[in-house]
Amino acid sequence: MFTVTILAAPGRADLPASLVDELRGAWNGGHAIELARHVAAEFPVAAPPADFWQVWERLQAEGFDLAIQPTPGRRKAMLLADMDSTMIQQECIDELADLAGVGERVAAITAQAMNGELNFHEALLARVNLLAGLPETAIREVLDSRITLAPGGRELVATMRAQGAYTALVSGGFTDFTGPVARALGFDEHRANTLLADEGLLTGHVALPILGREAKVQALHEIAAARGLAPSDVLAVGDGANDLDMLKLAGTGVALHAKPVVAAQVQLRINHGDLTALLYLQGYAAEEFAQ
Repeated sequence: MFTVTILAAPGRADLPASLVDELRGAWNGGHAIELARHVAAEFPVAAPPADFWQVWERLQAEGFDLAIQPTPGRRKAMLLADMDSTMIQQECIDELADLAGVGERVAAITAQAMNGELNFHEALLARVNLLAGLPETAIREVLDSRITLAPGGRELVATMRAQGAYTALVSGGFTDFTGPVARALGFDEHRANTLLADEGLLTGHVALPILGREAKVQALHEIAAARGLAPSDVLAVGDGANDLDMLKLAGTGVALHAKPVVAAQVQLRINHGDLTALLYLQGYAAEEFAQ
């Protein structure tokens, strides 16, 4: 058995019942359940429809997300989340670089790395090097004035934890940011890289080993195993090329507003909804959300 989920952006809340009925009828689906009024609905099907991706393309153009996944085991026991452009709306290193006067140079490298055009390890070293001499106080300035939490993040973490899931923030960014973000969102733990400083100034170096693409996979294995869980018990979410292996390994891997090279390789793609979409994909109704 499989479950089809149809989602509208919460800000629009314009999912018509007629669309749900149309798809249910065309795909011989079972009883439809409204998870959130005009935002999310689901229904069961016996097998993935042959024209699923053609319909997916049509709905994308209309501003709706569409997903299909096996019904058993949808509710996961662990959440593993990327931070930059996933749980927050910015790339922290780009914001630091802007304060350092090298914003355009660093942003260009970030874009190439997230699109898989550059090796993440080398790209991180190159970007951090450009931050040399920046006062450590810039980190707090960025946190206080430039970083915003992504919509739906609090509900996602709180609801999964309320249901007994373990939550981890795993970033190729920096612990100076993952710590405050993890605390603000209620994550159980966080892992990231460590920026090095000397006498109050960033040195342009990062502590080794670097947490990147391979380390995210390692984190998934380690954190899950420590709790007696398998990768199939994990819901992972990210947007960049360094998240791809993690997304493929997890039982449910979600590409959230992801770079095209990433989305093309992931079955579950959310391009219009926010982080609450990850709860709807697990079958949670809006009234079940924790705050």
